[in-house]
Formats: sequence, structure tokens, C-alpha cells
Amino acid sequence: MKKIQISPSILSADFSQLGKEIKRLEYAGADLIHVDVMDGHFVPNLTIGPPVIKALKKNCKIKFDVHLMISPVHKYIEAYSDAGADIITIHPEATDNLSASISKIKKLKKKAGVSLNPETKVDIIQDFLDQIDLVLIMSVNPGFGGQKFMPEVLDKIKLLKKIQRQNNLDFDIEIDGGINFENSKIAIEAGANILVSGTTIFKSNNGDIKKNIDLLKSL
Repeated sequence: MKKIQISPSILSADFSQLGKEIKRLEYAGADLIHVDVMDGHFVPNLTIGPPVIKALKKNCKIKFDVHLMISPVHKYIEAYSDAGADIITIHPEATDNLSASISKIKKLKKKAGVSLNPETKVDIIQDFLDQIDLVLIMSVNPGFGGQKFMPEVLDKIKLLKKIQRQNNLDFDIEIDGGINFENSKIAIEAGANILVSGTTIFKSNNGDIKKNIDLLKSL
């Protein structure tokens, strides 16, 4: 079983203190920094672009786990790579050619991830699982933080684990959306090894992010 990693979502951080917030996460033992990029088109919200990621990356040694919720995504991949993304995760619905977009990420020497929305089936990426490093399962509809976890997506994680074993594949399975101390356990039992959490990490236990990260890792 892969080591459980925690990728705190800075969507729940204090945006007026983002540099300091990332330093806090680094000192608290975060494994990755999850950056949600939204364009107001593919999802109904706007967040941050490459210049902000580039500025934040200068002060951080942890890898940046960048989730691109933008469409069309292909032409923006290089900009986010140049900004400092270490993992670039895209949605199949946001590109005309998923294979070409995955190849572009890999050519830039970044880890390639593909994200599945709650209604998106595993079938759409099954032929690409030997080319990618990570599958991100959305357990809420993307676009806003603080939504309620959708347990029905756990069946997709179980299916991915089955495919992984049968074909001797080695991609990470990440889950994002409403992850807390209760449902993180069932997500791990289903097969997830990277947990994205925002509200729980930044708001629980009076904002003691080290305690919250340690709790999520130990469940």
C-alpha cells in the first residue's frame, strides 16, 4: 500500500497571506500543495493564474499539485509548467485531444494527472492509465470549496484499484471534495493514497493545521 499523502487545498487559505499560509503548511508536514485553478468558464468561479503560482513557488520546497479546471486547457499547460507546477492535472472534457495534452505535460517533465468529475466514468480514461501518474477523483462538483462529500464516487476508486492491480499499473489515486476526519478513512480504504483537504485542514481544531494534517495521515 502506498504511503498516504496530504495535499492541502489553498482555496481555503487566507488569500491575503498566501505566502505565509504555504510556509505554515510546509512546517506542518504537508506532502503537496494543492492549487485549484478555475477560469469562470469550465467551472463557475475564478481563482489564480501562473504569476501567483510562480511567486508562491519561490518560497516553498514542497511540490505543487496544480489542478487545472480551465477550458480549453491544452494551450495553458506550458504556462503552468513554467510557473512551477510539479503535477498538472486536467479534465478530459477540457481538451480536444487528451492523449496530446498528457504527452505535452510529460514532455515538460511534469507529472500528468487526469481528473474525473462525480458524473464522469472511469471508461473515458481507461486507455490512458498507463500514460498518467495520477487520477484525481472529485467527490464534489468542482468550482467551490466547502461542499458536502459524495460517497458514491468511492466505487470509482475501487474500480481504479482493480484495474491497477490487474494491469500492474502505478498511478496515484487522489480524492478531492469535502474530505474530513470521518470520510477520509473510507476514501483510504477504497484505495485513495492522496487526500486533498481545505476546510478541514485550515478550520478544524481552531486552525491547528499540523494537528489536522497529522490526524488525516493517521486515520
